[in-house]
Amino acid sequence: MIKVLAVLTCVFMLQGCIHKIVTVPVKVAYKTTKGVVKGTAAVVGAVIPDGDDEEENKKKDKDD
Repeated sequence: MIKVLAVLTCVFMLQGCIHKIVTVPVKVAYKTTKGVVKGTAAVVGAVIPDGDDEEENKKKDKDD
């Protein structure tokens, strides 16, 4: 019974440390993934045309 009580006491005392050990890597992974996704979206947007030609054609038709 004393061992169980000692383990529970340690768990409650180390709760903050365990929280840091779990959340810090998750935050790093999230920020890294977020940067990669933004970079990929920028590259794809630069490579694949996004319909600017269609907008220019509509403006030309309105002017005529």
